[in-house]
Amino acid sequence: MRGGWPSANRAMRRIVLPVARTAALAAALCGGLAGNATAMEEVPFITTPDHVTAAMLQLAGVGASDYVIDLGSGDGRIVITAARVHGARGLGVEIVPDLVAQSRELARRAGVADRAEFREQDLFATDLSPASVVTMYLLPEVNLQLRPRLLALKPGTRIVSHDWDLGDWRPDRTLVLDVPDKVVGLDKRSRLHLWTVPAAVQGRWCGTGAQHGWQLDLSQQFQRVQGRVEPGGLAIDATVSGLDLASADGLALRLVDGPARALAVRRADGAWSMLAGARFEPAAAAGCPR
Repeated sequence: MRGGWPSANRAMRRIVLPVARTAALAAALCGGLAGNATAMEEVPFITTPDHVTAAMLQLAGVGASDYVIDLGSGDGRIVITAARVHGARGLGVEIVPDLVAQSRELARRAGVADRAEFREQDLFATDLSPASVVTMYLLPEVNLQLRPRLLALKPGTRIVSHDWDLGDWRPDRTLVLDVPDKVVGLDKRSRLHLWTVPAAVQGRWCGTGAQHGWQLDLSQQFQRVQGRVEPGGLAIDATVSGLDLASADGLALRLVDGPARALAVRRADGAWSMLAGARFEPAAAAGCPR
């Protein structure tokens, strides 16, 4: 898969774009783009094997209600498979015109042209907000450039990357597949990484109702959340997946998003039982009322 590359290096774009996904792999194995232009011009277009495509969609749990955006869609097989097998709708973003035309024709032949759209477009110019699933096979540095936009997507959006990760935003799950015919590199395996976009919950939250006067202070790094509840001084070490926050010691909350944003306690076992049924709302500038 491949999409548009950063416009700062237009000379390299002319070299990288025609060689598709394999260029990303070859660049990483050879130590980057610079100094490897001649070798990369020799690398052919390599498609994602069908069993890897299927596994990416299964890992994301794609269903009929999903909208899949594939960044660097190549011959369109991920979006077409999402539509044909899973009943989803989707968009493939590709910067090579011939591949876009090929994708549209393959979608027509598969009978899913009404649910599988393909655009000749730079991936950095693509609106990702409609996506419930994003798939990609891009250079690691491109993944990192995309990361702020991915984190800003709706909580619960699933992201699957083939082989490359998102730096210190660790995946929620990694699946390793044997790919005996993989032509790039010595390791004949593909690694599929899954992330679920976490809700942003960092900050101070104030208790309401029976918990009036309580406060919940949270700090967040990606899906990891730590904090403390006062009074009581109970420490929170939890994970956020979509709108849900859960700790291993019996506390679970859900973010109620919208105009009346709040954290509602869904489960409060053991030491957390005094928070059963609690609701916390974002603190005003003056802090929590006493």
